[in-house]
Amino acid sequence: MIQSEIESRLRQAVAQHVDDAEQEKILVRPCSDPKHGDFQSNALMALAKKRGMNPRHLAEKVVDDLRLGDICQSVDIAGPGFLNFEIKSKVIEEALAAALKEKIPFVSPASEPQAIIIDFSSPNVAKPMHVGHIRSTILGDSLARILRMLGHKVITDNHIGDWGTQFGMLILGWKTKLNKAALDSDPISELERIYKEINSDDSLREAARYELVKLQQGDEENLKIWRGMIELSQQQFDRVYGRLDVQFNETLGESFYNPYLEEIVEELCAKNIAGVSEGAIVVRFPDDDQLNDKPAIVRKSDGASNYTTTDLATLRYRVEKWSPNKIIYVTDGRQQLHFQQLFKIFRFWNNQFAGQLQHVWFGSILGPDGKPFKTRSGETVRLDELLDEAEQRAFKAVSEKNPELEESEKRTISKIIGIGALKYSDLSSNRQSDYVFDWDKMLSLQGNTAPYLQYAYTRVRSIFRKTTEPNWDKVVINLDAAEELSLAKHLMSFGHTLEMVAEDNRPNYLCNYLYDLAGRFSRFYESCPVIKAGQAERESRLVLCELTGRVLQRGLDALGIQVTEVM
Repeated sequence: MIQSEIESRLRQAVAQHVDDAEQEKILVRPCSDPKHGDFQSNALMALAKKRGMNPRHLAEKVVDDLRLGDICQSVDIAGPGFLNFEIKSKVIEEALAAALKEKIPFVSPASEPQAIIIDFSSPNVAKPMHVGHIRSTILGDSLARILRMLGHKVITDNHIGDWGTQFGMLILGWKTKLNKAALDSDPISELERIYKEINSDDSLREAARYELVKLQQGDEENLKIWRGMIELSQQQFDRVYGRLDVQFNETLGESFYNPYLEEIVEELCAKNIAGVSEGAIVVRFPDDDQLNDKPAIVRKSDGASNYTTTDLATLRYRVEKWSPNKIIYVTDGRQQLHFQQLFKIFRFWNNQFAGQLQHVWFGSILGPDGKPFKTRSGETVRLDELLDEAEQRAFKAVSEKNPELEESEKRTISKIIGIGALKYSDLSSNRQSDYVFDWDKMLSLQGNTAPYLQYAYTRVRSIFRKTTEPNWDKVVINLDAAEELSLAKHLMSFGHTLEMVAEDNRPNYLCNYLYDLAGRFSRFYESCPVIKAGQAERESRLVLCELTGRVLQRGLDALGIQVTEVM
């Protein structure tokens, strides 16, 4: 790609004047203000400051040795050492022609693909999936899609909650309170009901503990009930994930790691990482200012393990099985302390692991009152019901806009529009911020929304229903109008945008890029006739239309959002 080539040549020129320049980050980025050029770099300023050099003088020397005449119209020095690059129109035209032949236009696969594990969603067995699961599920899936687009090997693992004290209550409830008819009609609601009934009765606590011990000791009857609950829950998970178009490579629940917990605690103690405190086994962090007063428990005083122990076993398994370069956990911000402790303990315990451990955390979904999003009765919003409402609201909008469509077609389109709107509303927000759930805003055809982008895609496709698609191999591309060049240059930064998302784990960068793309296409289409232009000009402009459609489709797909030919 052009940006990568400029970076490469800039590094070579810098190396002639700066010692150990290869150790520094020398980056080229798109210009925020096009009047300064197409790309820019401020790397020389930091390099010069670090070495006590004059940044302007360094910039002048580097530009003298920078061989970019085949790519750039000009390379200018601004201020104390900014470099601004203006790309030749011919180079942009050649890039568009090459992109027509690429599977994913303007995206170069990573030169050094990584193995990356993403842990996300993680619902609990025997409980309904609710609105609290949606941010982790949507964000984790989008990151996986984007990393795969960039050529990385991604393993997605849904670490479901299928073990713990709640199963003693559930098994007791199954044996004594179960309504078989209710289980057949709505299994998750019935499991939730019997859990609440047992949990609310203190007199049943001892009986529930007894059933849990039997399960942990391998009692066949209790194991059979437990497996049945997992199977019923998996049916719910499969249904919801199917509607969201989310898939996992692995679904290894907490129970999978249960046999390894004892040896992990023993190893931590043997290495003096953990010690006894008031009957519990804990890890302390005396050399960490943030954690020195926040010890982590790895075995409770009653002998039970906890999330930290299970997550350590999970980490070791993942490292040994997949040798990842990076492991990403996608959860809400309330778990920041847990992951700070977890990563620190794992580094103590396994200091040979050279990969990255990242906690990608997010804020909450709020209702119009600014409080956590709930139903009118104050109950947690079920995910199935939320998806139903998204589709119903979209169906109403589609029916009003295109009443002549067949019922089945309206249903198909409304599913794409409704689910897409729900996802985009989440992904377009800064993930670390809370956001207010607003149906009207997310389903609007105006502003930075999924329906607006999906409609932009249908506008592009409608052009090709009105004219004959040219032979792309023979089209001569000429970019003369300012709107043509603006659109073309923005298209070219698609791959770089994906790389920025992958670097910071922030899909809202891609959302903003696509919104800007739709706006640039609209301005191009209004200023540059396509259908009514002469043949050569029409075919050249159809290239911009075609590539805009492809990038919109690929960009939305990276967010887990589908497109439709008609809205």
